[in-house]
Amino acid sequence: MSTQWLKLKVALSLILGIFTPQLLAAEPQRCAIDDAGQELCITAPAQRIATLSPGATELTFAAGAGEQVVAGVNHSDYPPAALKLPLVGNHTRIDVEALLALKPDLVVTWVTGNPPAQMELLEELGLPMFAIEPRTFEGVSSAIERLSTLAGTETAGFAEAERFRAGMAEISEQYRHAQPISAFYQVWETPLMTINNEHLIGKVLQLCGGVNVFADMPRLVPRISPEVVLGADPEVILTGSVEGASDQQLDHWKKYPRMSAVAKNNLFFVPASPISRPTPRLLEASRDICQKLDIARAR
Repeated sequence: MSTQWLKLKVALSLILGIFTPQLLAAEPQRCAIDDAGQELCITAPAQRIATLSPGATELTFAAGAGEQVVAGVNHSDYPPAALKLPLVGNHTRIDVEALLALKPDLVVTWVTGNPPAQMELLEELGLPMFAIEPRTFEGVSSAIERLSTLAGTETAGFAEAERFRAGMAEISEQYRHAQPISAFYQVWETPLMTINNEHLIGKVLQLCGGVNVFADMPRLVPRISPEVVLGADPEVILTGSVEGASDQQLDHWKKYPRMSAVAKNNLFFVPASPISRPTPRLLEASRDICQKLDIARAR
């Protein structure tokens, strides 16, 4: 379907009332500023929300608006109820026609994850767009609160945001004086990739008293060489895996028995999905990593 035809289709839908403009709503507008710095105001709580990344899906459910979500994308797998959503592509390519057929009144996007050209098209078609991508712990709570404001689920959303905020503060206090321990987080084996301290995983390491050996790398997820890791000689190596189960991802380090992490058997696995997404599950993931670092300290 051509872009011009899609625009015409939406214009006709607006005229015919398929997309309700809600211009006559009695309640005040609901406004929020997204993570791209754009303000969105809507005249009534969103009732048909499309979420265009797994993280956006999870955060919208966390905001108490799960029952209002009508579309997700591939890998929108948490909470379990998200598995029942109609899918409109993946976060890098959206099936625009399938999305329009679901008549969303709010589209939650990911700042750096969705294709810009398609996002511009959806905006041109008049769909209310709200981009999120938390980069800090407070950003997670803030995203939940803003989404709940747009969805009219403030009671549930603000409570969940505060639960996460309080939980992270508790961990921060618990590990405020923890003995520093050097750590390397392996994002991917081939090519070998890690994170810097601007990445949320880097912030989790700091929270737990870990010293990220690649904290100052210029990119969020830099590629590195095994030689650089050997030179840094971390006391702990961590990586994400399905359900945190041991697999072969870290076996290649065992051929370096003099590396501190290998010599002390400090090769750890954590559940990949919770630590990789900026959602409330990051609280449980942080506790898990803190416990792993405690084990390493004891050794």
